Amino acid sequence: MEKELHQLLDECISLSSEQDLETLQIVLSGVKNKLSGKNSTYIDGLLHMDRELDDQTCEIDIPITRMLDNTLGIVHGGFTATVLDTAMGTLANKLLPEGYAAVTSQMNIHYLAPGIGDSLHCKATLIHKGRSTVVLEAFVFRSDGRKIAHSSGSFFVVEKQHK
Repeated sequence: MEKELHQLLDECISLSSEQDLETLQIVLSGVKNKLSGKNSTYIDGLLHMDRELDDQTCEIDIPITRMLDNTLGIVHGGFTATVLDTAMGTLANKLLPEGYAAVTSQMNIHYLAPGIGDSLHCKATLIHKGRSTVVLEAFVFRSDGRKIAHSSGSFFVVEKQHK
């Protein structure tokens, strides 16, 4: 496996432009973030998420890189959705008692402006916490302060399975 991985990496490097090499470096440093424990999941690492969490809000910042671009050269809506879901889900899970977790059951997103600039900032807040569902909302802003997305999400409360 290691030999094949080295071969794949060498092939990617040889086929890459300077911009492609920058993106490859971002991807590999994101994997390293996960492996070193800086980020808890590969998605968090790949997006270079910086997360602030308290009892009222979850805020996430990510740099805008070429890795996030869609074919128009703006942040792909799926990455914006991932940041929204992560912020709301993180806050929902923080608010639950030990032994329980929140999983997304429904999410609605309004895209308001293109994701451009240096970074994105997402802030999630609680709307309702019940015994079986949690409802939250979140906003994403780009580095110039313009709001690019608004989301609401419902999360099922489930008991964690013991392994």
